Amino acid sequence: MGQSLGCFQVGQSTVAVKEQFGKFDEVLEPGCHCAPWCFGYKVAGKLSLRVQQLDVRCETKTKDNVFVNVVASVQYRALADKAADAFYKLSNTRGQIQSYVFDVIRASVPKLNLDAAFEQKNSIAKAVEEELEKAMSAYGFEIVQTLIVDIEPDVHVKKAMNEINAAARLRVAANEKAEAEKIQQIKRAEGDAESKYLSGLGIARQRQAIVDGLRDSVLAFSENVPGTSARDVMDMVLVTQYFDTMKEIGASSKSSSVFIPHGPGAVKGISSQIREGLLQAQATEK
Repeated sequence: MGQSLGCFQVGQSTVAVKEQFGKFDEVLEPGCHCAPWCFGYKVAGKLSLRVQQLDVRCETKTKDNVFVNVVASVQYRALADKAADAFYKLSNTRGQIQSYVFDVIRASVPKLNLDAAFEQKNSIAKAVEEELEKAMSAYGFEIVQTLIVDIEPDVHVKKAMNEINAAARLRVAANEKAEAEKIQQIKRAEGDAESKYLSGLGIARQRQAIVDGLRDSVLAFSENVPGTSARDVMDMVLVTQYFDTMKEIGASSKSSSVFIPHGPGAVKGISSQIREGLLQAQATEK
């Protein structure tokens, strides 16, 4: 009965366009309505007011001649107060939006290098949104938001970019490693130099102490034993030290065979060398 009288209902977030004898009559809001067919009324169609999304994939090239696929996501909806324009003025809304997106992307991306295109995704999206808003508002549609969700270079280009990035990181790592090794070598050399310097000071002080001790011993012996000269005492001390050294060498379990000259002449030569060293040390002090 309701259908014969032309009664129908319009769902929520939807409007219906009513015509009379093929001419636009009015936009019907959500609810129950009557359009008696006997008076020439009919529902030409319905229009959703919900936000819809259109993903557009556009191929273009950058300023440095790299072909990329730019994926744009456009969110739009029909305006309730302009439902008649949205219903009658466009036969293919999605195709119209896609054409505008193609136009703006292919005009914007070729002005940018590949790296700049990645960095300025928001600028590209804003340009697309402004152009769509200006164009689609005349047809009763509102552009809610436009996003550039992806920029996909050619597979070979992407691989080359990854290799360049990896090479740059390896170069930085190599520089850091070389710098660390350089610092280690410098510190090691500084430590070795300092060690040798301190060792030299220790040896010099040791020799000075030996010279001072021998000198004091010779002077004390000369004073206590009349008739002996400093040279006699020195020769005796040197011979004593010579035999003590030979004793220590023979007593050591880890020593191997050692051949040294032995005899009065050898002892005399050793004493002469030590005496000369003592005299040079005394001269250095003066």
